[in-house]
Amino acid sequence: MRQIMFALAVVGGVSAVATMANVSPAEARDFPYCLQGDGYGIPGDCSYDTYEQCRASASGRRAYCDINPRYAFSHRNDAYGRQVPPRRTRQHPTGY
Repeated sequence: MRQIMFALAVVGGVSAVATMANVSPAEARDFPYCLQGDGYGIPGDCSYDTYEQCRASASGRRAYCDINPRYAFSHRNDAYGRQVPPRRTRQHPTGY
């Protein structure tokens, strides 16, 4: 009985490690639209790729959709409509 339990524990541990080896980290990015209203804080629930997704989620609630300020100010376009990378700011030498 002990041998069976030990074998099951080893097989379970090996399969857990194999599963975790194939997991990639989540993509950290800002979504363009935020659900805003009572109880959502500022800037709100910013997890929508399209305005239509946000509107569908806001339907039936006391909420509305607006542009994510973090997304809006980090994605600028030049005079020709090309996307310009965000500006880099200098760090204060003491870390402030």
